[in-house]
Amino acid sequence: MTQPLRKLVTFEEFAKWKPEDGRYELHDGVIVKMPQPLGEHEEIILFLVEKLTLEYSRLNLAYGIPKTVLVKPPENESAYSPDVLILNRSNLVNEPLWKKESTVIQAASIPLVVEVVSTNWRDDYYKKLADYEQIGIPEYWIIDYLALGARKFIGNPKQPTISIYNLVEGEYQVNQFRGDERIQSLTFSELNLTAQQIFEATTSPYA
Repeated sequence: MTQPLRKLVTFEEFAKWKPEDGRYELHDGVIVKMPQPLGEHEEIILFLVEKLTLEYSRLNLAYGIPKTVLVKPPENESAYSPDVLILNRSNLVNEPLWKKESTVIQAASIPLVVEVVSTNWRDDYYKKLADYEQIGIPEYWIIDYLALGARKFIGNPKQPTISIYNLVEGEYQVNQFRGDERIQSLTFSELNLTAQQIFEATTSPYA
């Protein structure tokens, strides 16, 4: 479970306080220490970083995958550290918080964001989903490899699921992928990965 520290703070206070060690987010003014990820969680992230980096490099896009950049919604005191953030480096000159806070607030800077589900799954399916939609991030993946999410999100019976939310007229619409189904990404339309290949990264990182 996430461990909130009770004192409400502003984003500016959080950015000044945030230590270099440990992973913290700000949720509506509450500082949240993120849970220590499992090794399998990290293997999926490594696999996705490798595959997505190859894809945007092949397309010669000015993208990158940073380590510690924060994503801030415009209308609340929150800031998130996504598991995988595709950053459009060409738009960083327009980001007011970039140079001092390593923070992006504009959808043009964030073509795609990925969260790999852990014990704090409600954050991914409720809060971050709503805030990423509000920012206008075009594509949001939720990788639920342990089938932890509620049945209303991943079905009954529960099974490992990749939910890809695409922004359509300001609202997210979801497509879901399981097993040997090839995932469909609007950002990387030629990406050739199945849901199972991503799940199997926990045992074979070079699947």
